[in-house]
Amino acid sequence: MIRIYADSTNDLQKEIIEKYNIKIIPLYVNMGSKTYTDWVDITPDEIYEWSDANKTTPQTAAFSIGDAEEALRGAMAAGEDVLFFGISSHLSASCNVFRLAAESLGYSQHVAVIDSKNLCTGIGLLMLKAIKLLESGMDDLFEVARRVEEYVPYVRTSSVIETLLYIHRGGRCSAATALIAGALKIKPKIVVENGRLGVGKKYRGKQSDVIRKYYDDLLPELLKADTDAVYVSHTGRLPQEIIDEIAGKVRALNRFKNVYVTRAGSVVTIHCGPGTLGVFFMADKDADR
Repeated sequence: MIRIYADSTNDLQKEIIEKYNIKIIPLYVNMGSKTYTDWVDITPDEIYEWSDANKTTPQTAAFSIGDAEEALRGAMAAGEDVLFFGISSHLSASCNVFRLAAESLGYSQHVAVIDSKNLCTGIGLLMLKAIKLLESGMDDLFEVARRVEEYVPYVRTSSVIETLLYIHRGGRCSAATALIAGALKIKPKIVVENGRLGVGKKYRGKQSDVIRKYYDDLLPELLKADTDAVYVSHTGRLPQEIIDEIAGKVRALNRFKNVYVTRAGSVVTIHCGPGTLGVFFMADKDADR
């Protein structure tokens, strides 16, 4: 039997995690002198409250080898093969830590690690592909992993952020850049390319209007996307009306079998800040044939 494991950055909705008995290994969130466990004893709203009060941004840390070993011992006892999904190895050590844990327990022949080269529900899209393969009856761990890895380059992850303050606090842009962007009301599109975060188009204006422009720019890609699923993911502190509007526009395309709306977890919350919204989907891999 193959069981899916993942770190807590995947942001899949709770219902899917429970339905498919997915094992989540949480990352850590360091806030001052205290350390919290992602989605266990800290929430994104609590992160905002602390960050605003302390004028700084929390730090995240991968789970330890001991954490991974403890999780793997459960699989070993049950005789399960493990397909693990982790945040991009350019952003965190979780994939490497999980590999080392499997090696230390002598269980590597039963573990396949997928470096998503992604984050948030970009990882979730890959996990949904794995679920589909397993439901089709595939039971060879490394063949499933190979098939899933073929989809990695096709995940399209982007979002528009309302403020550069959180990225500045996290050391990812200068104070001058954040100040100028705020004064000019610049709202950058953040994209994930080859596992790294980058800046795409720069928008200006009110965030709701920026989100509408962002969606319009994505539309040509959405009309050619893989039809299995699309996510509208946000970091909170946005008017519910704009979230519903974008999700409604995606549904109105009548292209996707599933349109999910999700709240992003701690990692995206910490680095992107409030008011961020992204549409995550997968390009049609078969269109290349």
